[in-house]
Amino acid sequence: MESLEDRLGYKFRNSFLLAEAMTHPSLAYESQRPHFDNQRLEFLGDAVLQLILTEDLFKMFPDFPEGRLTKLRSRLVSRRALARFALTIDLGSYVLLGKGEEATGGRRRVSTLADAFEALVGAVYLDAGYEESRELVLRLFQSEIEALASSPEERNPKGELQECLQAIQPEPPEYEILGEKGPDHRKVFQAQVRWRGLILAIGRGKSKKEAEARAASEALRNRVWEVEGNQKASGGSAG
Repeated sequence: MESLEDRLGYKFRNSFLLAEAMTHPSLAYESQRPHFDNQRLEFLGDAVLQLILTEDLFKMFPDFPEGRLTKLRSRLVSRRALARFALTIDLGSYVLLGKGEEATGGRRRVSTLADAFEALVGAVYLDAGYEESRELVLRLFQSEIEALASSPEERNPKGELQECLQAIQPEPPEYEILGEKGPDHRKVFQAQVRWRGLILAIGRGKSKKEAEARAASEALRNRVWEVEGNQKASGGSAG
């Protein structure tokens, strides 16, 4: 588990807590150790995570009412969002699964990844307390929190596309600026988004960021990966 600690940038004082956080209930069931799994730590970690992010959003948006703050927090702690955070540290590789769960793709299952991430937060909280847990969570969530700070009212098409694709395979989409046209004060950028060698869409905008966001929005509308998958499936069944 040392490589996981390296990815986290956190060294456990009590390695038993880390082992418990990474033990899926399926392994506990198979090993006849029903009380040793990550479900209790998941319960604790969920509460710790909610408190840390609630506090941060509360300070970041002092004029927002409860309803808007709740929606922003939901964007950060949805099951798919937590699974995406888990994928960024390759958490699935460290989860200890039962043979049946392993055989059915449990290592990449959204629920498994999200639960393990929450359990990990709970384990850090028990190991070191609130402040170190907060530092870890805010560091891991930094890019998402910055995105909220810059556009709290807008959809986040790049984040939505990444969640959608990584629910299928862990590879994130890749963006490329294809070019720019026009004078300096009226430039138009063209961006392309690809995933696993497949061109998903092209978008244009007044900035690189806007062009990438529009490419992501177009990709979500077209859903080329589904068309491609259906064509392969029909071609395979026809043969």
